[in-house]
Formats: sequence, structure tokens, C-alpha cells
Amino acid sequence: MNTPSLLRRLACNLYESLLLIAVLFVAALPFVAITLRLPPGVGLVLRQIYLWVYLFVVAGIYCTLFWRRGQTLAMKTWGIRLVAENGEPPSRAQVWLRYLLACLNLALLGIGWWAALLRDDRQFLQDRFAGTRLLKNSAPFHPPQGDEGSQAENECRDNRRDGSRPIL
Repeated sequence: MNTPSLLRRLACNLYESLLLIAVLFVAALPFVAITLRLPPGVGLVLRQIYLWVYLFVVAGIYCTLFWRRGQTLAMKTWGIRLVAENGEPPSRAQVWLRYLLACLNLALLGIGWWAALLRDDRQFLQDRFAGTRLLKNSAPFHPPQGDEGSQAENECRDNRRDGSRPIL
């Protein structure tokens, strides 16, 4: 199979973490706004626990929704896609298991990433146990045909002589 390099996957994870921080920041705003209206000292520890659980669930929803479709924005940028071991899109159970195992991986200082160096298929442990695989996205670009697409795309396609992909 066409496994992306470890460096590419780690770069994708770095980019993914930046996107996820932004998502979690926006998701936390309503929670913080509501809890600021409570009297000071009322359930401070409980509020912090609720916030962490809330953010954990929001991050899980973000990751699993995109993984079910095969790619997050970072994965699309780095040309990586997620599939089940049989090549089909992963199931809901597989992506949630992958998310929980990836969180455990982070808690264990990235042991699943280190294990990828020792495995023949170079897959992370969370993918191995969830029954998923990361692949290089090798789907060719197909510009829209006929009436689809913008005027600029159609002109670009018509002006290409060597069959290369448009820069749009």
C-alpha cells in the first residue's frame, strides 16, 4: 500500500493541532461566557472538569466527522486520506476508536507514533487497533466538464496543451 512518510504524517498532525486549537477556542467561548455569570467559587473544580469533557467531545466530533469522509482539512492539504483496512470509508465505530486511541497515544507521549518506526507497514498503533490505514491521496484531479465550473476554469482547461493540471 501507499503509506505516507512519517515526516508527512507528523507535519499533518502539527497542522491539524493548529486547526483544532482554533476550533476548540471558538467552542469554548459560549461555555466560558455562561460560567462567568455564575457566582465566584461556585463549583470551580466541577466547571473545569465540565470544560475539559466538553472540549474532549467537541474535538472528537470534529475529528470523527471528517475522518468518516476520509480527510480533515490538514489531511487534504498534506495529501493523506484515511480508509478502513478493506479500502472502504471507515465506520463510525472505527473513527471513534481511532480518536480514543489517538488521545491515549498523546497521553503516553506518542508511543503509537514511535511504534510506526518499528512496524513494517509504518502505520500508527491507533490505526492498527482501529482497523484503519493512512494512505497517500493519489486520486487524480479532474476538472469540471461542460457547463460545470467557472469561465476561468474552462478557459484554463482549453488552453492546456500538455494535459497538465490547472494551477487554479
